[in-house]
Amino acid sequence: MSTKGLKNLELKERSSQITEALCTFLPRDFDKAASVILGSLADEYGGDVDVTVNTESGISGWGVMPMVEYVGLQGLEHFDLSMSLFKEMTKRFTSEFGIRHFLLAEPRRTLSVLKKWAKDSNYHVRRLVSEGTRPRLPWAMQLPGFIDDPTPILALLEILKDDKEEYVRRSVANNLNDIAKDHPDLVAEIAKRWMKDAEKNREKLVRHACRTLIKQGHKKTLKVLGYGTLRAELETLDILTPSVNFGNELKFEISLRSTSTRPQNFIIDYAIHHQKANGTTTPKIFKCKTGILKPSSTLKVSRKHPLKKITTRVYYPGTHRVEIFVNGSSFGAKDFELIMP
Repeated sequence: MSTKGLKNLELKERSSQITEALCTFLPRDFDKAASVILGSLADEYGGDVDVTVNTESGISGWGVMPMVEYVGLQGLEHFDLSMSLFKEMTKRFTSEFGIRHFLLAEPRRTLSVLKKWAKDSNYHVRRLVSEGTRPRLPWAMQLPGFIDDPTPILALLEILKDDKEEYVRRSVANNLNDIAKDHPDLVAEIAKRWMKDAEKNREKLVRHACRTLIKQGHKKTLKVLGYGTLRAELETLDILTPSVNFGNELKFEISLRSTSTRPQNFIIDYAIHHQKANGTTTPKIFKCKTGILKPSSTLKVSRKHPLKKITTRVYYPGTHRVEIFVNGSSFGAKDFELIMP
């Protein structure tokens, strides 16, 4: 049962199949099953966790993943023991997937434990606090309660925002980026507060946390990060490849002229408005350039954008558009034709 067809499955599906086997073959008594799991873990090591499976002294890395899910499914009636298992397993891999079952079933009780773990000496445990509570964690079940109201997890992020480990701070940023997808103004307010007298590490965290809002041109966020309304004009937007054969590159150039007597921070993005099957278009924004626009100067930027097969998009022939955004505002757009084979 546990190995049939295993080699043909993706990682998460493999893990799920092994979890099913654990549910079948581990002792029905959860206390005994927990003892087996704990005894199977590799020795704890103080550095970074290697996600590859290591069995020299026990199980670590990806091999822990099925056991984490097992505890999430089977341990709900054994709260304290399950929390102990999560804490030990996250030191060898991560318990961010399994602990979400408890955040759904007993959010207050679980958050109380996580608040204590936010000050744990092991940075993998501290990172679990921010990563496990992400409302929209990839590969994992969503946390609808925190999507609707992320307030309960903000106190945890406050504790961790200046953690000495970048591994933890980056997780805090990813959590805020999740929250920003549903509560952009809230994250902009947090960014404003956190940026006050911020040192380099916290500033880096905030910018990473706001990456989706920056890409969306969220005005409040851009202002917090020093990108106000830009006093400038788009002198030219030249499409160098007005017809692009699929598999080749769109090439374009822009000239941006400052109309200010002061230096100005800028973020230039561009959107490709892709043709859809029904004839409408949908935009996808891409990063272009950041910097300081000098007074009364002209900035020239050229870009090559590949239009080739990718797994996340279906391309259709016809009129597409490139649109230029500066500090979140549209500065101009032009069409080009995509020719499919």
